[in-house]
Amino acid sequence: MLLPFKHVLGAAGTFLWRRLSWAARSELRARVPTRGRGERNRGLEDFSARLAAGPTLQHFLRNTSPPQETHPQLEEEPEPYLTSSILEEARRKVYLETYGCQMNVNDTEIAWAILRKSGYLRTHHSTTDCRFSWLPREKAEQAIWNRLRHLTALKSKRLRSQAPLRIGILGCMAERLREEILHKEKLVDIVAGPDAYRDLPRLLAVAETGQQAANVLLSLDETYADVLPVQTSPDATSAFVSIMRGCDNMCSYCIVPFTRGRERSRPMASILREVKLLSDQGVKEVTLLGQNVNSFRDTSEVQFRSAAAPGLSRGFSTIYKAKEGGLRFAHLLDQASRVDPEMRIRFTSPHPKDFPDEVLQLIRERHNICKQLHLPAQSGSSRILEAMRRGYTREAYLELIQHVRDSIPGVSLSSDFIAGFCGETEDDHQQTVSLLRQVRYNVGFLFAYSMRQKTRAYHRLQDDVPAEVKRRRLEELISVFREEATRANGAMVGRSQLVLVEGPSKRSAAELCGRNDGNIRVIFPDTEMEDGTGSGAVVRAQPGDYVLVKVTSASSQTLKGVLLRRTTLRESAAHR
Repeated sequence: MLLPFKHVLGAAGTFLWRRLSWAARSELRARVPTRGRGERNRGLEDFSARLAAGPTLQHFLRNTSPPQETHPQLEEEPEPYLTSSILEEARRKVYLETYGCQMNVNDTEIAWAILRKSGYLRTHHSTTDCRFSWLPREKAEQAIWNRLRHLTALKSKRLRSQAPLRIGILGCMAERLREEILHKEKLVDIVAGPDAYRDLPRLLAVAETGQQAANVLLSLDETYADVLPVQTSPDATSAFVSIMRGCDNMCSYCIVPFTRGRERSRPMASILREVKLLSDQGVKEVTLLGQNVNSFRDTSEVQFRSAAAPGLSRGFSTIYKAKEGGLRFAHLLDQASRVDPEMRIRFTSPHPKDFPDEVLQLIRERHNICKQLHLPAQSGSSRILEAMRRGYTREAYLELIQHVRDSIPGVSLSSDFIAGFCGETEDDHQQTVSLLRQVRYNVGFLFAYSMRQKTRAYHRLQDDVPAEVKRRRLEELISVFREEATRANGAMVGRSQLVLVEGPSKRSAAELCGRNDGNIRVIFPDTEMEDGTGSGAVVRAQPGDYVLVKVTSASSQTLKGVLLRRTTLRESAAHR
């Protein structure tokens, strides 16, 4: 009976049929009789009546319209393809295991908010009913493969009296590796891409029938604006707040536009609501998160849709036409910093092209916006930067660095670098070495180039730098970075640093760990100190406290010091 169904409804019917859950399709098949022409006609009438009463094509397309502002506490109707019996049976325990970048951490919190609303229970036991992992960069991919094989072995040994173990992979790299994970290795039951987390309850319902379930469709407008992420660490002093998804820059080495889709920004009102909620929960530091945060453009408010596009940093260009209209990043940063004067605001990751003077001026003036910028360079060679499609030269990048340091005295800088990109010569490599020495970053993230399918480099360039050469160049870059970072951080020795206490140091229970304004780790003894009120009382530092630490030594990654007293952001800013 499927052929007449598809034939009559055409492509729309096929699409609708595929979007129905396995259980719903089975029910439709079961309710269409196959004996006798009269019975068959009555079955078709019954089928048509049930189809008319079920979900329509518009139901599945409703989210393709421009996102509307939605209060996060409003109750949503359950999806019509999720019956009450399926939802009741689905209330099982889930274990979330996150690897990789900050975006994966935030995605974990979004997915958990969706699962919790559908009745799932969170557990911290790895042998629970359902397990989800977010895939990381290549460096940790082998560990993930090993982990999946280990879980598959546990799954095969599970007693029949226990609920079956279901394994899922979520995130952007799940999309890239779905065929190998699902069909070749057959290690997981569920694969969900970064725009499919709302579909997790349905995917789990399908997996409960013993089938594999996957949804890696990308969206042009999904920002999860109405989903309030649930903190995976309720006692954490800091949190990530996603402000946009996807990327339009199309750098030739980067797979993000293909795994996370086109750039779209979350409505600013929902971002500020989340920041306020985190403040009310006692969070002391928020990082505004996205693939290219400083190109944020909220078009949800009609009155701002005709606003002119801001200019790019001097000497920078893009491969796409500048987009007009919308509230921009400077406005968001301004409003976010006003939510709680005692809450630090950071943001990552930006592209160097999007740093108008109003953003730099705002960072300089607001005491709770951290004086720390991530300016990913990727290479110190203009020739390689052109091959990477970065939109700037070495000279333009260095001019921006100088402008940033003139605008924000004492700013801490971090960067990304790729060793051994396609066509990189020894001279290109040495230009990157010299850039590291010239800028002297406080924090660095350095990687050997690894070609990804779908990228422009995969189709247009040749990965012609031998692996051993990549390793040698990466080791040299790391060595130079550490040498220069030690000097940069050494300038803080003898000075007081404002530190947000995170908790005990991993190496010693007698020491505490936190981060300064420049996002550098600071270690100090867990001793009594002045309470900061001037009363003469002494206290011990607790996670979430701001304290002053006098730096006594520095390395490329860590500052060490002695605890002085407890303080506040406002008080610390007043004594700068």
